Amino acid sequence: MSYKVDATALSNIRFNEPELVPSVLQNIAVILSTPKGSVPQYREFGLSAIFLDKPMPAARMMMRAEVREAIERWEPRAQFVAMTFEERIAQPGTLWPTVEVEIIGE
Repeated sequence: MSYKVDATALSNIRFNEPELVPSVLQNIAVILSTPKGSVPQYREFGLSAIFLDKPMPAARMMMRAEVREAIERWEPRAQFVAMTFEERIAQPGTLWPTVEVEIIGE
């Protein structure tokens, strides 16, 4: 079964989440919302900003690769399936990714 998660799914963070699915989805939301270099002792955690100020088609491809690699590295219980983008009219030039993952061992 696949699940969708985005960076805004952080409203109800629970530390030491005991359930597998909410734990994995919460961790992916944290990865999506964390700039690389902002976590002391884990400077490689999160997403880099290599896709900023790039044309939209290039930014989408770069962000997709960055998200996939980050999930593979930091949340091995999930397998990246797909990624879609929401473009908000009120915020032109901004990409809002939604990631679809399958949870290993579910």
